[in-house]
Amino acid sequence: MQKIALCGSLLLAGLLSSGLVHAGKLKVVEVITSPERTKLLQAQLAAFQKANPSTTVELVTIPWDGAFEKVLVMFKSGQIPDVIEMPERWSALYVKGKQIEPLDPWLKSSKELATLQKTVLDAAKFGGDKTYQIPYGFYMKALFYNKKMLAQAGVQPPKTQEEFVKAVETISTKLPGKYGYCLRGGKGGGFEWTNYSAAYGATGAYFDKSGNSLYGTPAFQKGMQMLVDFYQKGYAPKESISWGFNEIVTGFYSGTCAMLQQDADALIGIAEKMDSKDFGVIPAPLSSNGKAYPAAGFAGWAMTSASASKDEGWKLIQFLTANKQNLEWAKTVGVLPIHQGAEADSAFAGEHWAGWFQTLKQADKYQPLIPPVNLPEWGAMYDKTMVESGQELLLGKRKVADVAKQWADTLSTAQHKFDAAN
Repeated sequence: MQKIALCGSLLLAGLLSSGLVHAGKLKVVEVITSPERTKLLQAQLAAFQKANPSTTVELVTIPWDGAFEKVLVMFKSGQIPDVIEMPERWSALYVKGKQIEPLDPWLKSSKELATLQKTVLDAAKFGGDKTYQIPYGFYMKALFYNKKMLAQAGVQPPKTQEEFVKAVETISTKLPGKYGYCLRGGKGGGFEWTNYSAAYGATGAYFDKSGNSLYGTPAFQKGMQMLVDFYQKGYAPKESISWGFNEIVTGFYSGTCAMLQQDADALIGIAEKMDSKDFGVIPAPLSSNGKAYPAAGFAGWAMTSASASKDEGWKLIQFLTANKQNLEWAKTVGVLPIHQGAEADSAFAGEHWAGWFQTLKQADKYQPLIPPVNLPEWGAMYDKTMVESGQELLLGKRKVADVAKQWADTLSTAQHKFDAAN
């Protein structure tokens, strides 16, 4: 636990003790942690306190591994924070439980957040009509590629899904001891099973019009089988079955594997370890219909319904997501910024960021696909079920059709329940 203490003057202390100045206290929980982002958050909270000297902020940092379970325990035991960092796939669970507060009463009069992109505002409603968080940035997949390795194998950066599969195969067979793809089979690997299924599904959706999961279709299952083939044919390292974020990034910059689909946060570590001329970043490969559906997600700041300091909590959320702070956050953390015109900032210029901004600007060709975060069941499906049964697939312990049916049954039931209640 880290606490940013308010250092008030004797005069201020006297005013507070007399009740002439309202003293607010906010507990803030951070769950997507790293030394760099925690340091920046501490600095931003200190700046907020300086501008709001009657408010103290206590920062509780929970490491990502196990954060989902630990936050659940906090809420159940009554140790509820005022403001919490909320990954998109957790939100539906807390919205359903009426544990996070709609922010619309404050947002509608906010001048600081008047320039939020429409995509941000839409995402924050989770399929409903109320705003339950202010996203601080978007995570969206793009394709990293090692220029030297592709050149040595005689392949071009792939523009289509078909070219991508062929490139992975060619690199793996032509370069001894090297692999075409950095597969994330461990923590956070759920995106592999959504990203490529959606690419082959080529509909820009996870459900059909009747609310049935598309994991029950041959197209989605083709994307699952592609990953199984990559692993079992030796196109991805054997150790990658347990790889998380750090391992796939290391696998890429070390030259172990030639390609990686990841968010912009991977760019930070890769740029530190590789010469900028040795790698490129391009939009996700196009599906058979000429469009791409890169996996996208977001996280942001939410206010709990139990907070006794909601006005102060809103001030903090507004401060953290205002344009100045958000640009600083996006540059450090590696997310796509949330305000209109942010891409004009010099920090986002150049070849490596172009892959993401090209995706955002060509909406007719690239359609970022956010998972069904409106479903309370989605968080456990993505973070636990898909990783565990995905590993069983890679090891050959289960068949794609069997696992796909399990996922489809679970998600279809969840979607039908949601539709009936809304």
